[in-house]
Amino acid sequence: MHKFCYALLILICFSACDEKAVFHEYKSLPDYWESDAAVVFKVNKLDSLINYNLFITLRNTNEYAFSNLFLISELQFPNGKTITDTLEYKMARPDGSWLGEGFGDLKENKLWYKENFRFTEKGEYQFRLKQAMRRNGSVNPVQELGGIEDVGLRIEKIKE
Repeated sequence: MHKFCYALLILICFSACDEKAVFHEYKSLPDYWESDAAVVFKVNKLDSLINYNLFITLRNTNEYAFSNLFLISELQFPNGKTITDTLEYKMARPDGSWLGEGFGDLKENKLWYKENFRFTEKGEYQFRLKQAMRRNGSVNPVQELGGIEDVGLRIEKIKE
């Protein structure tokens, strides 16, 4: 219940005063994010004449054991073309304090994904995100990544 109240408060604060977002959706994770589990978002009906900024949004707790986060993103266009990126985000300062905003041990991070992006094709775009964390010196993935509560995709219109 404690976690739910924080998440609800953050959601109300961010959605009440935000006019730029044309899409913002979160997917809750179970107790951990499996290395082979993708979080998928489907987006359609966006204006092809407008440029957008795309963000990955995350909510993490103190249970997150790393100072950074590696993700593999796949953006699939309606025609089937796919763009794959490996992304790294800083999650904590050198002193160990979390980046992001929020109260208590739940922090929300708004991470740049794509800047000045245009949805040029009609139809459904699919975004897939997978965690790609490794422990230092290991080539094997972290099978069960704890401390990430929610993963989201946010699309904002660029003001002209």
